[in-house]
Amino acid sequence: MTAGAYSIPEVQRLLATLVASKPGGRIAEIGTSYGDGAQAIAAALQEGASFVTVELDPERAAHARAALAGTAAEVLEGDWRELLPQRGPFDVVFADGGVAYDLVADLPSRPGWDPRQGRPDARRPGRGRRDP
Repeated sequence: MTAGAYSIPEVQRLLATLVASKPGGRIAEIGTSYGDGAQAIAAALQEGASFVTVELDPERAAHARAALAGTAAEVLEGDWRELLPQRGPFDVVFADGGVAYDLVADLPSRPGWDPRQGRPDARRPGRGRRDP
C-alpha cells in the first residue's frame, strides 16, 4: 500500500515549511489518500490557520479521518470540484490526486466558481490568452 508522494519524508518536510509560511492561512489539499501528507500539514499549521483535505475514495477518506482525528484537519469525501470552490479562496493548495489539475490553479483566487464549467478565463473574452 502506498500513500503517494506525500508519504516521502522529504516531501512532508517541504509541505510543513510551505504551510508554516502562511500564518493564519487557508490551506487545501486535493487527494488525501491515507492522510500521511495531511498529518504533516496539520502539524505545521500556525495559529488561526484552517486546513481542509478532500479524498474521492470512501475507504481512503475513512482511513484518513481516523488518522487525522484530534488535528485541525477537516477531511471531506468526494470530488474536489464540487467541495472546495465554495470554501475558497485558499492561500495554499496541494494537489496530489484526482483529476482536472489544469483547474487547480484557479482555486485559490476564485471563490465560488464552478470548475466543472471549465477555466474561468475561458468564459471571458480576452482573458487567459495573449492577443497577437
